[in-house]
Amino acid sequence: MKIAVTYENGEVFQHFGHTPYFKVYNIENGTVISSEVVSTNGSGHGALAGVLNRLNADVLICGGIGGGAKAALDAAFIRLCGGVSGSADAAVEAFLNGSLDFNNMANCDHHAHEHGENHTCGSHGCETHGENHACGSHGCH
Repeated sequence: MKIAVTYENGEVFQHFGHTPYFKVYNIENGTVISSEVVSTNGSGHGALAGVLNRLNADVLICGGIGGGAKAALDAAFIRLCGGVSGSADAAVEAFLNGSLDFNNMANCDHHAHEHGENHTCGSHGCETHGENHACGSHGCH
């Protein structure tokens, strides 16, 4: 399994769409066996799902995240754990031991709310997933 964390200076970066780096952790048997910091090369928002897909990430741990990026992650079958802050390493350890406190409803906190007409900040999260969505597979609680 690979876990990616939005990353800057050892911390979970708080705006997915502007993250300068991902720290990618390789996991075997529930243990981190290696990690590396990878530049996003200026990619932003929904395009970052493609970066994560190329990195073969299974899970993303991040701070705030918008609806377009959530949809792109969902389409790429990458599990989202949003609304996380603090140490990236500690967040991964908490995820692995089942104690990560996350909130996938944490969105648009870093947006100016001047989105286009097709963006509705209130529609992010489990309450709007379609009939084919299994919230249990994406960490919603």
